[in-house]
Amino acid sequence: MSYAVRPMCMGDVPQVNEIDRECFPTQWPTISFGRELPSNRLFRYLVVLEDSNSPSELIEQLDQSGSGSGSRFPERLRRFFSAANTSRSSTNQRILGIVGFWIMAGEAHISTIGVRPAYRSHGLGELLLISTIELAHILHVHVITLEVRASNSVAQALYEKYGFTKVGMRRGYYSDREDAVIMTTDTIISAHFQSQFQRLKEAHAQTWGPVDRHFT
Repeated sequence: MSYAVRPMCMGDVPQVNEIDRECFPTQWPTISFGRELPSNRLFRYLVVLEDSNSPSELIEQLDQSGSGSGSRFPERLRRFFSAANTSRSSTNQRILGIVGFWIMAGEAHISTIGVRPAYRSHGLGELLLISTIELAHILHVHVITLEVRASNSVAQALYEKYGFTKVGMRRGYYSDREDAVIMTTDTIISAHFQSQFQRLKEAHAQTWGPVDRHFT
């Protein structure tokens, strides 16, 4: 399976709400994605989704397999996939994870990042973090911050891998009263940070394969 990352759209909201409930069952209040997406220009949301063959690619494959056979079966499938392509929408795509962050005064703060439990350990959380850093750099952000549960050592290790350091604690931050660790990067536009980031991004691609990422 290959994956793609793109901005969240309104058609994704039902699946994103589902992911939010799966990943953060004790979080309160929940994020109102449908309200924030169109109205809050400070927020950015990205989703990672399954990236299967498009209908046009399937048509091309069917043409090649059916050439010279005299069969009309590929032609019937051509008409079917052509019709499907015209009605394709984001709701047809399986959303696997989401990251959201807000931007203010040259700083990006990651407010949510989560992957469906069934798709964890496939590099998708790291992919969302990579995409966040890339987009933040494009938007001229200098520093990225976040909070993470004190007990979530796996997430903390991932953030530290990408240059985040622990700078403080928020006591009883979560609805179940667990503490949050505050983490932040140094300036992400520095040559040192970008050199390390490019190395990590290439290593991720070598392990999990290249990913189609676009931010507009």
